Amino acid sequence: MHARAGVPLAPLTTLRVGGPAARMVDLDREEHLLEALADAESHGQGVFVLGSGSNVVVGDAGFPGLVIRMATRGIDVVREGDRALVDVAAGEDWDGLVARAVQEGWAGVASMSGIPGLVGATPIQNVGAYGQEVSDTIVGVRVYDREARSFVDMEPSACGFGYRASIFKRSDRWIVTRVRFAFPRSSDDDVRYAELSRALSVAEGSRAPAARIRSTIIALRRAKGMVLDPGDPESVSAGSFFVNPVVDAGTLSRVESVAGKAPPRFDAGEGRWKLLAAWLVEQAGFAKGWTLGRAGISRKHALALVNRGGASATEILAAARTVRDGVRARFSVTLEPEPVLVGCSWEDGGL
Repeated sequence: MHARAGVPLAPLTTLRVGGPAARMVDLDREEHLLEALADAESHGQGVFVLGSGSNVVVGDAGFPGLVIRMATRGIDVVREGDRALVDVAAGEDWDGLVARAVQEGWAGVASMSGIPGLVGATPIQNVGAYGQEVSDTIVGVRVYDREARSFVDMEPSACGFGYRASIFKRSDRWIVTRVRFAFPRSSDDDVRYAELSRALSVAEGSRAPAARIRSTIIALRRAKGMVLDPGDPESVSAGSFFVNPVVDAGTLSRVESVAGKAPPRFDAGEGRWKLLAAWLVEQAGFAKGWTLGRAGISRKHALALVNRGGASATEILAAARTVRDGVRARFSVTLEPEPVLVGCSWEDGGL
């Protein structure tokens, strides 16, 4: 396995920011992971695993260690009664898997169409959209445990899945190498989100053809600049930059009082509510198209921070912190970033 030195990382991310990797290797076989980790250890270097670069902000100084670029491939399918058990290598394209699921009649993921990234990243973030989360269909995650120095097959109950969260997130202990899904076998899928139900003209909570859900979702995402498109400058982003905050009833009441109207919200259970970060951003005075230097908010979606051309990671984070501080000043709600920050910090001025 040959490590390349000084590899630029900005072209490998959807935000197009960040300095170089000190060294990089492409991982095309799971068993080569041990060799890569041993190589990093022998050089006294840290490790960062890079997928498609769609949910990451790399600092301007880059990454001083070994970047392992996930490139493993393979999808194994076993049909078991009324479901399909699908074992997928971490380097497979997520939307490619969703497209195949719709074609094969595997339900449970059609509403997550058009999300960029690799399969191995989905359990880390517990990726979700339009009422579905990837943890709904995951039945196992194969990881390399760097503390135990062994491969482990983890049950969902051990993964700590929550809203855009898992035990893998913001930890370098585990490296995901495969994900196992159990998909119900059906050509229809659930419609769990009001915006999707309106677009489909069906009742929320009903079912609709998965192929129709997929095409509708992709159209909705494209209209928001959330589908990667070389011809769309509004897609030069890391997707949604802020996580929708979950708040208690007192905070919800305060937000409503300050805004003078009820905010869009979803019941998160146990007396807590999930607010829409995009609504908070706009209500705090940051309209679509707001710009700070060479960075700013997408003209199509208030949650996407875009690189308007030549922006640095410093500029992207300055814009993000300005939005965060504005929302906090108005509503006393602190937004947290959704992308992984590499070689930079969310704290003010931290790089």
